[in-house]
Amino acid sequence: MVILVAVLSLALAGVLAGLMAAAVARRAAAQRIDAAVARLTGAAPGPQRPPRPALDRALDDLERAVDEQVRARREAAATERRLAWALGALQSGVVIFDDRGEVVYSNDPGASFLAARNSDAVVHEAIRSMAADALRAHAGERELELAGPPRRVLSIRAVPLANHRRPAGVLVVVEDTSERRRLENVRRDFVANISHELKTPIGALAVLAEALLEEDDPEVVHRLAERVATEAFRVSGTIDDLLELSRLEAGGIVDAEDVVVADVVAEAVARVRPAAERRAIEVDATVGDAPVVAGDRRQLVSAVANLLDNAVKYSEPGSTVTVRTGTDGTWVDISVRDRGIGIPARDLERIFERFYRVDRARSRETGGTGLGLAIVRHVASNHRGEVRVESREGAGSTFTLRLPAGPAPAAHTTPKEARRP
Repeated sequence: MVILVAVLSLALAGVLAGLMAAAVARRAAAQRIDAAVARLTGAAPGPQRPPRPALDRALDDLERAVDEQVRARREAAATERRLAWALGALQSGVVIFDDRGEVVYSNDPGASFLAARNSDAVVHEAIRSMAADALRAHAGERELELAGPPRRVLSIRAVPLANHRRPAGVLVVVEDTSERRRLENVRRDFVANISHELKTPIGALAVLAEALLEEDDPEVVHRLAERVATEAFRVSGTIDDLLELSRLEAGGIVDAEDVVVADVVAEAVARVRPAAERRAIEVDATVGDAPVVAGDRRQLVSAVANLLDNAVKYSEPGSTVTVRTGTDGTWVDISVRDRGIGIPARDLERIFERFYRVDRARSRETGGTGLGLAIVRHVASNHRGEVRVESREGAGSTFTLRLPAGPAPAAHTTPKEARRP
């Protein structure tokens, strides 16, 4: 009996020791799980509780923390995708570096700069160099001019992605500012040109007015008055062309209508006939099957009249200016050809700029404002067409206004005025 009691006591002691060891293990497991939850959630571990409830609670907390982390990762992945789509839609190049200087993201334009060769390799080197500087907390901005062709101006900006102690990465943005630079140059040239164009005749008017005040000879007074009228018309013409150009740039086509090309040619010819007669220049206008275009009649007449006016001004006295129309069913062409001084090849790309003139002396003599071809270009653009030029110095020029063909017209008789002015 004594032996049995001793055996039972030893067994009970073993069971109690096992239970105590299990309790200690459960408490340790709960504490480790609490610590893991705290790392996941960033919260401090909770107060210790009895062994079994603490382990159950710790497991519940762990499950909730894991669920929250899974949800947070999904939201972060969705945000990352949206950000990648947004950056991918930008025309500017975007390159992101990590804290070791390795590329972790680039949109398509940015990737093209990183893979650039030849002259664009300069851009690649600039991106790498500026990223390295930004990792040392030195943000920077740089402008590169690439000779091309085509000639381009790129603006590169590197910004460190801040961390508490040191940059966690670098954002580099490469923007093509070529068009902005071109527009700035055009705006600056425009201001300079318009100032010159208005200052010259206004100055002449002031001088002529002073001369008139001091002149008694009727013949001289008459001659000076004619000069005053000429300069006044010159200022008025420049202002009218500027207003016309402004309307074309801002307004487009408000109400498109079917316009018969023959009527447009006839009205344009009538406008320039007095100037042509003064220079003994014949205008030979022949239209085809009276095609129709959809557009603004006033704008189209203005464009053709400007082409004719230039042709008359730059043709030799006694020569002929021809106007021809044609269509292939898709496009309608209105061509104006002169046999004048022609245009040097170096000027062909610039003749449609405002105030750009090949022969400034000839323009001053004929009263040209340098805005006519700019007006023609905007009319063509407003009508989803284009204007082309073929020219050889000393052999004349041919300007062609190409417009989308409109619907077939009803029965129409080509005006005699358009056939032969």
